[in-house]
Amino acid sequence: MSSNHISQTHITGREVGQGRQIVAFSLGSEVYGVDIEKVREIIPIQKIVPVPRAPDFVEGIINLRGKVIPVLDLRKHFGFAKKEYSTEQRIVLTESDGESIGVIVDSVSTVLRISQDSVEGPAPVITGGEVDYIQGIAKVNDSLIVLLDLTRIISDAEKRALKDVDLASAVVK
Repeated sequence: MSSNHISQTHITGREVGQGRQIVAFSLGSEVYGVDIEKVREIIPIQKIVPVPRAPDFVEGIINLRGKVIPVLDLRKHFGFAKKEYSTEQRIVLTESDGESIGVIVDSVSTVLRISQDSVEGPAPVITGGEVDYIQGIAKVNDSLIVLLDLTRIISDAEKRALKDVDLASAVVK
């Protein structure tokens, strides 16, 4: 699946103003989406400072306008092959329990309006436990977009582990 197959002009519900808006992004050849209301900001990839003793799922931290933000690499989190950073990659910023979190994606393709009837719940095989961040699957033209809730991408246990790490001590000023 490629983000090139997704055309905003063919989205059902767009003309009548129904549905919801999602930010579509890619990881490899797959397309994912997140509710635009959960996205605080999208920034270009920048220097990520590794944090000693940080949990495996944390790529490092960034200093964004004086605020220290932990950054996850979604490729790593999903078990995909590591990729060298490129100028196409972006960090999608969201908040979870009042804390900012950044996630690295391969590219951000577009903002789409999708109708609710084009979204199916996730199959029971891919839900529950550690993957409750999957909200559903949207059918757009001939493509499928896995809808994610980035605020739930980190489990409660991972959030506790993240709080135990002194992120501020790793900031290079």
